[in-house]
Amino acid sequence: MLTVQIVLFDGFDLLDAIAPYEVFCAASMHAENALSVEFVTAEGPRSVVSGINGLKMEANGRLNPERADIILVPGASGDIEGDGHDSIPAILTRAMNTELIGMIGQAIGQKDIVVVTVCGGSLLLAMGGLLDGRPAVTHHLGMDLLGATGAIPVPARVVDDGNLITGGGVTSGLDVALYLVERELGPRIAHAVEQLFEYERRGTVWREKGIEPSSHKAVSGEVTNKAGMTYAPLETDFDGDWDTTIATPVGKLEVRLSITTSNGMILGKATQGSETVEFINPVLQNNKLTWSLRITKPMRLNLKFEVTADGEHMTGIARAGILPASKLTGKRVSKPEL
Repeated sequence: MLTVQIVLFDGFDLLDAIAPYEVFCAASMHAENALSVEFVTAEGPRSVVSGINGLKMEANGRLNPERADIILVPGASGDIEGDGHDSIPAILTRAMNTELIGMIGQAIGQKDIVVVTVCGGSLLLAMGGLLDGRPAVTHHLGMDLLGATGAIPVPARVVDDGNLITGGGVTSGLDVALYLVERELGPRIAHAVEQLFEYERRGTVWREKGIEPSSHKAVSGEVTNKAGMTYAPLETDFDGDWDTTIATPVGKLEVRLSITTSNGMILGKATQGSETVEFINPVLQNNKLTWSLRITKPMRLNLKFEVTADGEHMTGIARAGILPASKLTGKRVSKPEL
């Protein structure tokens, strides 16, 4: 018997979870109980508050990667704009900071367990560093952010990457679940469920197989040049070490920026705690310095920076995909020796 566990977390989207649940229950009915499905959480049985008007649902068990054959993670429902407590990025971040990411990481490392996401569920896993380099899809509003995490965004209704299957917007939960039923139990069971629901699965399921179309262009989160290899004037107003603060939706980050100009090129690195990363593609234009960084804390993201310097003070923004820009402020603490 196939065991399906649908993971709930506070702020989850109802349709992301309920639509697949109904499909799997119908499939079980038509396949003589060849499949079982339950709602679970990372913490165990409890009442879970959804993101739709605070409606609660009961989870019957605890997520168990050792027992599940299929684990489905829904997205969140909340404010689309802004970075407040009830915004979708904030909800996903809170879920990411539970035991859930570790459990899904354990599951996704096993080829005999299929990890499935609907809508923003892929963003939740990607923000936790689990989808780096893997093709995936999410709601169209989150595709830039998905790419910023290191995943490979594919604009399809359903993306099949072996033991990882991701679905697009909210209603794609129907399509993802029907595809899984066909893949695991066969087309006759899937067809019977479609007839019962009077719904036909939408879209071609994208898989990394077959001949590429002649106009094919790789879809990736970011295309970068050699780190630190952008030509610039011999000296800049940015040279030196800067202590900066970035005000993000998940708290303030203290980052040391070290910027130098060598042989007509800007070089830079950023240090946060024990992590130091090199600037990617720094560009100086019209007294504004821009660059990208790949960070892993507090989550895996490709951040794009844009700053200006006024004497010993630095101001600017850091942005990941469509997330609201985070304000950056800083003060120069040392200059390079001439």
